[in-house]
Amino acid sequence: MAFDVLPGDPGSPVILHVPHASRALVESGLYPDVSGELDHLTDAYTDEIALLAADLTAIRPWIFVNRLSRLVVDPERFTDDEMVQVGMGPVYTHGHAGGRLRDDDPERDKVLLRDHFRPYAEAMTALVDKRLTATGRAYVIDVHSYPTERLRYELHGDGPRPPVCLGTDRFHTPAGLVAAGRAAFPESALDSPFAGCYVPLKHYHRDPAVRALMIEIRRDQYMSEPGGPPHAGLTAIGRALAVLVDRLPATG
Repeated sequence: MAFDVLPGDPGSPVILHVPHASRALVESGLYPDVSGELDHLTDAYTDEIALLAADLTAIRPWIFVNRLSRLVVDPERFTDDEMVQVGMGPVYTHGHAGGRLRDDDPERDKVLLRDHFRPYAEAMTALVDKRLTATGRAYVIDVHSYPTERLRYELHGDGPRPPVCLGTDRFHTPAGLVAAGRAAFPESALDSPFAGCYVPLKHYHRDPAVRALMIEIRRDQYMSEPGGPPHAGLTAIGRALAVLVDRLPATG
């Protein structure tokens, strides 16, 4: 499969969602050399951060991790996403600096959405449904990273770039969840430079029992940019994420 669901404790309502950690590619019409794009757009080592956090928690969360690069299909973008205007909807035609990544081909894109985007969305929806059935709640914690310097594709990148950005949604991110995020990551700010958080469309703005928060870690906090190795900061980030996960059942 192009994604993995790593089981957590049956009583855990928490899902750590890791959509952009992979550099793995399959045939998808990309031009031959996209190594620079992978360096700039991959949320490198966020899967390792999620796994470290899970190992440190009192009640192990579930982990949903994408095993394909976002350059194949981005599971968090939609066909009506504002990023379509810069060629970075579900199937990217352009990269971080505006350069071409693949030719326009609507028929190819339909196949990519059928084979990769929809199965991913269906599996994530099923996992949220199972957590709701088992615990009455589901917390979707998106684990991302972002570059220290603004990249050209960022539509709203002119604001602060804190060590950790907490992305929120007015419906799915209650005050208690924001407070837990800020307590775990004291050097954080809300919705800058990236706002919002991932919720399956079945539940989006329909089910308040699905709570969501996006964790965007500034890459200099744990790795060398762009695309370099991690450093000791990765462990500190993993520990902080574990603190957040352990706080979630108390957020109400």
